[in-house]
Amino acid sequence: MTDYRSVPVVDNGQGYRGAPTQPGSRMARRAAASAPPPPPPDDRSARGHRGGGDGGGQNKMRILAWVSIGLTTVMVAGALTGYTVYRDAFGNIKKKSVNSDIINPRPPDTGALNVLLVGSDTRAGKGNAKYGQQLARTADAGGKRTDTIILMHLSPNRDKARLISFPRDSMVQIPKCKNETTKQEMAPRRDMINSAYNSGGIACTISTIETLTGIRVNHFVEVDFSGFKNIVDALGGIEICLKSGVNDKNSKLVLPPGKSLLNGEKALGYVRLRHYGDGSDIQRIKRQQIFLSKVVAKATSSELLTDVGKLRAFIKAAAGSVTMDPELANDTEQLINIAMSAKQLTAGGVKFTTIPWGPDPEDKNRVVWRQPDANELFTSIKTDTEVATPAPSASASTGTKPKVTIKPEQVKVQVLNGTKTLGKAREVADQLAKEGFNVVGVGNYEAAGGQSLAKSEIHYAKTIETAPDYASTLAGAVVPKPAPAAGKVTATNPQPYTAPTPVTSAAPKGTPVMQLVVGEDFESVKVTKLPDSVNNSTITASEQKNTCT
Repeated sequence: MTDYRSVPVVDNGQGYRGAPTQPGSRMARRAAASAPPPPPPDDRSARGHRGGGDGGGQNKMRILAWVSIGLTTVMVAGALTGYTVYRDAFGNIKKKSVNSDIINPRPPDTGALNVLLVGSDTRAGKGNAKYGQQLARTADAGGKRTDTIILMHLSPNRDKARLISFPRDSMVQIPKCKNETTKQEMAPRRDMINSAYNSGGIACTISTIETLTGIRVNHFVEVDFSGFKNIVDALGGIEICLKSGVNDKNSKLVLPPGKSLLNGEKALGYVRLRHYGDGSDIQRIKRQQIFLSKVVAKATSSELLTDVGKLRAFIKAAAGSVTMDPELANDTEQLINIAMSAKQLTAGGVKFTTIPWGPDPEDKNRVVWRQPDANELFTSIKTDTEVATPAPSASASTGTKPKVTIKPEQVKVQVLNGTKTLGKAREVADQLAKEGFNVVGVGNYEAAGGQSLAKSEIHYAKTIETAPDYASTLAGAVVPKPAPAAGKVTATNPQPYTAPTPVTSAAPKGTPVMQLVVGEDFESVKVTKLPDSVNNSTITASEQKNTCT
């Protein structure tokens, strides 16, 4: 595992600077309720990324949130297959509407399903107070916090899921938000990402994620902690594997080397475990991800889904510990649609990803997102609007010639800028080249009257019979999707193009050249090839069956 301090300093690509917010008292925050309160008090030596103490109740809250969210994810994305049978259990879900509190412009809805999962350490509600005994000693114990923010993305055909974890220490730009208590508007600021929830609640957290990523958040799920142990027990326990034994007083956990089946009580100790391995917080996060991957694997297994009693107990335990937006909780038709499509969701289709990160140059105890890697991850989510594997394109031939599938590396492209934005053709060419397209040239295009082209277009030579097949592959990679048309256009100032990274061309001699004319409506090229930093921070549930940590 990479040592936190050894990662080279990187910038978040947005120029944020400034000292992180310092802890403040509860009384001070009440005196300035319209201003954003600082993050909860923490002892950096205790929560450091290497070594340090257990962190007391605060770390307990953070880890409980992380695990509860993972279990809730299973409920939303997997166990909903039993919705029509276990309708009574879902009646336990609490509901909260926050749409009127979201005051920033929202990204467009692409048709995919993105659910924001947030863990709350509030002591409100039955059974939650006992988890805050350590925090109750602080002056600020009455509020709520989150150290856990995860965006669950379900593919349009609901057969794959990616859970993106946002590190709590990420220094980002928080947009203007309403204070959750006073409803007064708070000014934008650079702060830790979890401060959005601390001051503005789930509405501000949604706005923060949307403005940072450009991804529309369709629904949210908030999780509290009283049902954590019951949920694990309802699954029949979770098996983990340890390279060495554990005897840790802080987490009250004693386990032998090798495999152990953890009930709810032991699972709580395991996910809190700090004094193990190299003692780093990063390694602990990896153990938590492996734990959650095992939860997903078990919750989507036939062992649970075909056992009426176990499935009912699991859904009841999970539903009783969450709050959802009414649009999700009350929309029976949507829940059933998700349920039916989620039958295709397998453990191998669930991926756990952490945002690429590096230390904040202003404070090594904070992190910033590695760019452009993080934005490429976000673009892959925004452009996941249809099945990733394209169907064979229709050939121009009307005879018995079979349809063919053209790969991106077989498509030669000339990119023309039909807008007034300087450098747009090269920008788009770079995106296409990164996705494997064989970009051969760039240039400009003058629309009638000298105006910017409103919508992107794809053109190909009328005389080449197979040209529509190549145009179809190119069109499927552009958002929004242009309609290919026969007949090429005249380019102005055409120039050859050389990709930043050499591309091995699979296009044979005589392959037709497609023209992509970029219009004002162009959003992005679909990202299917994620950078190594994203792939290296991703695990799947099926890959972790026999992992010993």
